[in-house]
Amino acid sequence: MALINSVLSWIIKKRIHQIELFMKYPHEVQQEWFKKLINTAKDTEWGIQYDYKSITKPEQFKERLPLSDYNSLKPYIDRLMRGEQNILWNTDVKWFAKSSGTTSDKSKFIPVSEESLEECHFKGGKDMLSIYCNNYPDTKIFDGRSLALGGSHKINEFNTDSFYGDLSAIIIENLPFWAEFQRVPNKTIALMDEWESKIEKMALATIDHDVTSISGVPSWTLLLLKKILEITGKNNINEVWKNLEVYFHGGVNFMPYHEQFKQLIPSSKMNYLETYNATEGFFGIQDNPNSDELLLMLDYGIYYEFLPVELVDTEKPKTYTLEQVSKDVNYALIISTNAGLWRYMIGDTIKFTSLNPFRIKITGRTKNYINAFGEELIVDNAINALAIACEKSNACIVEFTAAPIFLEEGKNASHEWLIEFDKEPESIEYFTEILDNALKSLNSDYEAKRYHSLMLHLPIVRSVPKNTFYNWLKSKGKLGGQHKVPCLSNDRKYVEEIMLIIGLSS
Repeated sequence: MALINSVLSWIIKKRIHQIELFMKYPHEVQQEWFKKLINTAKDTEWGIQYDYKSITKPEQFKERLPLSDYNSLKPYIDRLMRGEQNILWNTDVKWFAKSSGTTSDKSKFIPVSEESLEECHFKGGKDMLSIYCNNYPDTKIFDGRSLALGGSHKINEFNTDSFYGDLSAIIIENLPFWAEFQRVPNKTIALMDEWESKIEKMALATIDHDVTSISGVPSWTLLLLKKILEITGKNNINEVWKNLEVYFHGGVNFMPYHEQFKQLIPSSKMNYLETYNATEGFFGIQDNPNSDELLLMLDYGIYYEFLPVELVDTEKPKTYTLEQVSKDVNYALIISTNAGLWRYMIGDTIKFTSLNPFRIKITGRTKNYINAFGEELIVDNAINALAIACEKSNACIVEFTAAPIFLEEGKNASHEWLIEFDKEPESIEYFTEILDNALKSLNSDYEAKRYHSLMLHLPIVRSVPKNTFYNWLKSKGKLGGQHKVPCLSNDRKYVEEIMLIIGLSS
């Protein structure tokens, strides 16, 4: 074990030095990747279409190529899935990460090249460990096992040589042998696609191991931890895994879940590290344990552009490069990657909290907001306001979603919140008042629309029964993996579906 720790320590120190270099020279690193991506793809069908051979500067790239999204790239991806190659990227693409983003019925299949797997997703995972071990040099994380809560995969129906599944499942399927040896449970269980059986089998397969780290989406990880306590009869997870020291999380904002984790894992030595690992790429890692900012990772085969959110729906909008961004502006994230995604808008929004080095916070989704009355309420506002309301009313939230109530005969314009509480507030009226005031303090547009209730009336907060959101996801065949509840919506589709399940009328 001493030899393993010595080798790992050497690898970690080497990588920390490389991270410090891109923090010091961010623009040079991004320019280098821009040139490499263009040169690598110049002889692909896409590269020939846009004459990559003549592109030497980012300005030419932005002028020549339109912004893309999944729908615009789908015809090319469909051909890749049928076995054609050298279309978007110059090496064979055999893996496709299945993503729904929210709970919409339509799935997306994001190409995963060998380069993106190695230079982006695997590298991000290794950097996560490097940063953690650098921050906590006395860690014993490698003395035990790592519990990874992944998804599932299956043979692609179009071509037996290509595969698709959740990104986490693709990563598990392709892990090197040494990482597979460290991880629990085994692949047979980890890649099950029936989540209710999977949670129980994962619990039974891991309770007797010395688990020192956990990684996964918070909502599903909580479900697993509660199942483990149910099976073992223990009071908390520390009684099951006494050496557990870190939870690596991502996929959703962790703030609403933190209190629940502290209750289940009451150890003062427990650490939490956030990552920004989307289906399309690994973008950020929390490098400072005292801040929830994420370091933007600049050497993963990704070239970044940033689009002010208010310009998203304009014709031929101007994007900004890393040199041009400002702090505290809400940007849509645009990426070009070593998997053949070109000027691709992934749907996430971020803001920069630091420009030296470049650190970010995820603020929401380009389509996950409420702006029915000009209030421009984003997920970041909602999460922070709920945290304030929970703290002041001594409540704890499991999941939530919100949507507008439109101005109709007999109805006042408002926002309707469906909240599943782990711990109910003593007074839902007091909770609503605090939530409303917090939203006013965080969002001046919301505050203006709420002035004297001339436009928006007081929010309506409905406490829904336990497992409401779980049952809703189950009804849509969306249990597990990266599937998550949409926090905000500009229409009432999700809210009305959920209310129908629990027998409420809108």
